[in-house]
Amino acid sequence: MKLLEKLKGMEKTALKEIIESANLDELETSRVKYLGRKGVITDAIKGIKNVAKKDKPRVGQFINKIKQKITVLIAEKECSFREEEQARFENDDVTLPGIRREIGHKHPLIKTMEDIIEIFTRMGFKPVDSPEVETEFYNFEALNIPEDHPSRETFHTFYVEGGHLLRSQTSTTQIRIMERHKPPLQIIHAGKVYRPDAVDASHSFMFYQIEGFMVDEGIAFSDLKGVLEGFAKEYFGEDVKMRFRPHYFPFTEPSAEVDIACFICGGKGCRVCSYKGWLEILGAGMINPRIFEFVKIDPSKYTGFAFGMGIDRICMLKYGIDDIRLLYENDVRFLRQF
Repeated sequence: MKLLEKLKGMEKTALKEIIESANLDELETSRVKYLGRKGVITDAIKGIKNVAKKDKPRVGQFINKIKQKITVLIAEKECSFREEEQARFENDDVTLPGIRREIGHKHPLIKTMEDIIEIFTRMGFKPVDSPEVETEFYNFEALNIPEDHPSRETFHTFYVEGGHLLRSQTSTTQIRIMERHKPPLQIIHAGKVYRPDAVDASHSFMFYQIEGFMVDEGIAFSDLKGVLEGFAKEYFGEDVKMRFRPHYFPFTEPSAEVDIACFICGGKGCRVCSYKGWLEILGAGMINPRIFEFVKIDPSKYTGFAFGMGIDRICMLKYGIDDIRLLYENDVRFLRQF
């Protein structure tokens, strides 16, 4: 067949050109010429339609064989060029300035999380892990959140299949730990939580929280106040001012929100603190006796406190970041500042 003779001639020419390529550029030219979308092999494949029906299998097999030979030879030749290039590089003048390798560093969120945990660890709190996919029992029921509470609705919680949900708070850790371990307990946990909020400068559908709690005989609100003041002075500085405001949480009673004097303006009022002079940093309170009933701990014998804070907010306050979205966009220009 004249076509097969023509293909054999093309094969011989192609292999010769590839073998005689002097550099990577010439090799790439040959690759495009023979294997490209408009290359010789592509044209040959398209030409099979003009071959007699009985000869099509034979011609097709021959074209595939040529294509495989060319592909393998190009790969081997390229590897050879790369090795020669590497050898030349290794034999270069070692007295010349080297290539600067940029060293990475921790993300500001991770650094903030580790710094906070380290402070509480030195106070005697034990770090633990907890699952992000939870049941309604751990996320709501065992935390004394009633069935008609707005947080249970679908526009406040991410529900998934099988009666599970993405936890909306790290307070679930309290239940899981107290279920398996009896007092005394002194626990700290950090992790992701999920809420279907509209994303803006101060809200995200996923963010980080830290949950801490302590349970033992004779634990009082004054113990909670002492622990949180110790943390604030350690993290924000000895001169920090703190205040507790009455609040309501289903899982603590009494409950409080905790503010610190704005360290940006010194409590005088600025855009960061909405001109109030104070910054809210966490919620806290004494663990509601009903929580102890769910985990079979005697509330007449044991008391405890719990607190939770948003790591993202603390990070933003610490580093003067005014948009939470910057923490999740992976913009290297932003991350290089930390």
